[in-house]
Amino acid sequence: MKVPVNWLKDYVDIDVEVAELVEAMTMSGSKVEGVESLGQEISRVVAGKILQVEKHPNADKLLVCQIDVGNETIQVLTGAKNVKAGDVVPVALDGSTLPGGKKIKKGKMRGLESNGMMCSIGELNLSKDDYPDACEDGIFILNSDIVPGTDIKDVLGLNEIVLDFEITSNRPDCLSVLGIAREAAVALQKPFRKPVINVKEENDDRAEKYASVEIKDTDLCSRFAARIIKDVKIEPSPEWMRNRLKAAGIRPINNIVDITNYVMLELGQPMHAYDLDKIEGGKIIVRRAADGEILKTLDDQDRKLDSSMLVIADTVKPLGVAGVMGGANSEITENTKTILLECANFDGISVRLTAKKLGMRTEASSRFEKGLDVENVITAINRASQLAEEMGAGKVCSGIIDCYPCKAEKRSIKFRPEKINEFLGTSISKEYMIKILRDLEFDVDEANMTVTVPSFRLDVEREDDLAEEIARFYGYNNIEATLLQGKSATLGKKSYKQKLEDLIKDTMVSCGMYEIYTYSFTSPKVLDALNIPEDSELRRTVVISNPLGEDYSIMRTTTIPSMLDVISRNYNRRVDSARLFEMSYVYIPEDIPVTKLPYEKEILTLGMYGNADFYDIKGVVEELLDVLGIRRVNFQPDRDNPIFHPGRTASILVNGQKIGTIGQIHPDVAEKFECPEETYIGVLEVEALVKNADMEVEYKPLPKFPAVTRDIAMLVKDEVLVKEIEDVISSNAGNILEDMKLFDVYKGKQIPEGMKSVAYSITFRGQDRTLTDDEVNAKMQKILDALKDKLGAQLR
Repeated sequence: MKVPVNWLKDYVDIDVEVAELVEAMTMSGSKVEGVESLGQEISRVVAGKILQVEKHPNADKLLVCQIDVGNETIQVLTGAKNVKAGDVVPVALDGSTLPGGKKIKKGKMRGLESNGMMCSIGELNLSKDDYPDACEDGIFILNSDIVPGTDIKDVLGLNEIVLDFEITSNRPDCLSVLGIAREAAVALQKPFRKPVINVKEENDDRAEKYASVEIKDTDLCSRFAARIIKDVKIEPSPEWMRNRLKAAGIRPINNIVDITNYVMLELGQPMHAYDLDKIEGGKIIVRRAADGEILKTLDDQDRKLDSSMLVIADTVKPLGVAGVMGGANSEITENTKTILLECANFDGISVRLTAKKLGMRTEASSRFEKGLDVENVITAINRASQLAEEMGAGKVCSGIIDCYPCKAEKRSIKFRPEKINEFLGTSISKEYMIKILRDLEFDVDEANMTVTVPSFRLDVEREDDLAEEIARFYGYNNIEATLLQGKSATLGKKSYKQKLEDLIKDTMVSCGMYEIYTYSFTSPKVLDALNIPEDSELRRTVVISNPLGEDYSIMRTTTIPSMLDVISRNYNRRVDSARLFEMSYVYIPEDIPVTKLPYEKEILTLGMYGNADFYDIKGVVEELLDVLGIRRVNFQPDRDNPIFHPGRTASILVNGQKIGTIGQIHPDVAEKFECPEETYIGVLEVEALVKNADMEVEYKPLPKFPAVTRDIAMLVKDEVLVKEIEDVISSNAGNILEDMKLFDVYKGKQIPEGMKSVAYSITFRGQDRTLTDDEVNAKMQKILDALKDKLGAQLR
């Protein structure tokens, strides 16, 4: 928001340097992003009165002018033909500087000395928009009553200093010169003056005679006011208004359009003017657009509308997109004689979505979308009408057409000075608090200790907001820094779950794994790349309403694509091998479409490639489970998971419950993600790891009795798993089994086709006695019989 300082001075007395003003405004919460001096590139350029004009004796196209520049008369040569004696013109003196850094020095032209240069509007960085009557190809002729020697910056209003404010979205009231002036008045402790608005209503006709207003969709438009101005005369605005608009970043157009822009900047309320003769039936209808309805807007673009957009229409056609831009079919032209001046309050969300859909964000839409003061509508339309009368732009008809079906209620907040002091850690007096609030136009009821919030402060909703208002003008730097206080001191510590999470990470690092972090957003396409079936629960995803792009449009339901992306990135950058892990979340919605926050499941993801196989990743998982004290673990083949290789994948079961999966990624999936063919991934549910962890260490005395060892070798079919053999041994050895170790798996010439030799060393030990050969032999026979019956094992 660009605010000229001289415009601010209309409403508040600013008697401090600009730097001090900037500091005061920034410290009170109105951050100044930049300070611009409009004429800072111009120096030693003054108004000069031409006293005499003669032809150059040695050049037919040059004129020799004697010019009074205030304290002296100088000779200046020019090739312009539009100057004559008596004209007042801008003169760049010897040693002057013009916009763009151009330096002017005296010199000679065909034998005669020229001590400066007369300037055109272009050389002063001005245009016909700024001065419509100026000559575009010749010297800029100024008003004849300007005193020679006057600095041209004072003459043209180029001595203006413009402050550029960063206005946060919660303060739309500050998107106006008046709103900034109110803040400046409180910050500088100066009186705040509002503009005196008085509409003479020079035309006795009533506005209702010419037009009427109907709001069909009151949910999108809470108020619509209109005034009628007759005998309109379209012409350039006065110089003072053009200068202010240009300084604030708005291009002057004509008096009617400039008035609406001026009021928008001054009061923060966008407005629009329609040619009344182009409004069919003399009726304004505020309604939703019809799907497919077309409107050519003021930028000469055909806009296709839909029913989510609000339009201003007459009885036949749309006239403008509400809160965004007017239509070309009701545009003000030089032939306009009667105008309908509109001032309304539209729903901010509707305006924002409409502007986004149409790709046409404007000064008006940027204000409406933040939410505006509904009570400002009448003030703004009266201010515009007043300016139209004062500038001779037309005669205002009596009365206002004010359609206001849903009146806004005033908001009151409990005011407790002692609570505010406790909240801020201050000892500010009640009287000072009341003064600040009243200066900000809050209505303070001291009897009931309540504060009524002004309608333009939509951001103030509770007592904490009142505390903020007081704190920012009292001065944050005046609030003493103190240590946090509480009723009792407590020692912070990590929870049991947090400690186990730290242990999991430490174990991963000790196994040579490197931690990574990835985004929780992903693309729907990765589910296809993972070969996920259409009916899989993994496809029930939370869709992000305002994504950064399609690649980040859903919340992930599996962490595998994130790990594969990291592996692919490393592999394609010639990293030969990697061992990676991540502890992060997947997001499981309860309902589709989503009506509540999804369940966040924490997942430990492992990934490795390069000099790695299934047993490497299985070993890391086994080490983790051992560190966590998790017993009764089974690794069960998983041949139906489409993400993994059907013959090199296992589900991890603890106490019969599946807590994760490890294995080699399916070659098709690896190819789609551009990963090595032998890429190994593991996923484990952290909640299940924490639930089953047993961190209590149980110590046992050293054995008192000797162990007995038996070795057996057997032939079994290839499809028999080692785990199945171990389960048979465990279930038949009884409580004297101490340990068993697989020490050989062999396939060769002596082994029949489709068979393999498996050899175990089995250790027995009694806890209360020395075992006899008969006891051990009986258990071994039972084991051998069970292996034969259940697995078809043959003793070698």
